[in-house]
Amino acid sequence: MKDQYFGDVNDYVKYGLLRCCAESGWRVGVCWMLTPSDARPDGRKIAYLSDSRGWRDHDPTLFDNLQTIVNGGDRRVAVADAAGIIPGARYFDDPVPDSKGARSNWIERALQTLSEADLLFFDPDNGLEISSKPKGRKDSSKYVFWDEVELGWKQGASLLIFQHFGRETRTKHVARLAFELEVRAPGSTVTPLITSNVLFLLTSRPQHADRLEASLDLLKTRWGTRFKLEV
Repeated sequence: MKDQYFGDVNDYVKYGLLRCCAESGWRVGVCWMLTPSDARPDGRKIAYLSDSRGWRDHDPTLFDNLQTIVNGGDRRVAVADAAGIIPGARYFDDPVPDSKGARSNWIERALQTLSEADLLFFDPDNGLEISSKPKGRKDSSKYVFWDEVELGWKQGASLLIFQHFGRETRTKHVARLAFELEVRAPGSTVTPLITSNVLFLLTSRPQHADRLEASLDLLKTRWGTRFKLEV
């Protein structure tokens, strides 16, 4: 996650999903996986904020908040906490290091800070690790690694992971990651949530089945076809 992404259309649907989860009984912990802003055009997808008729009804309170914040020019993830965008959420916003040693310390602090959450959201720039960016290499900070996912699962939380689509077909990409998550998180139910731009992988525990069902029902009611639920 970068501050420059705050309030773009992917952020809107992301916060919409997290709000559905929070309102369904999950205590949400947000691991921002923050990396420095850059000169890339990412984060400029804010035209939806000028299309109230097409977008506002999904979550009017959220839409109005993001519109005010973006129009005010203060696009920082820290604003989400100050504005109470996700009810009852706790956040960890220390920047992610590339260094392998520093990375181990970073995930330890992240999980300790978010230890009371029963839904842990990992929000990397790109998604789950890829072979060309092993831990410790430059820009490895843009990925969440499988061992970190496993640590989050062992902590007792259900998981939600942000993921950009890979170069393989979407069907294969989603199926491959869902299968790997089922292996890495024994006993889990993996629910891929597909939007037009990005993927969210919701990995829930058996004891959270009621919250999962309530979250998905609320998501369908509010967001309709903006999310495709692969269940």
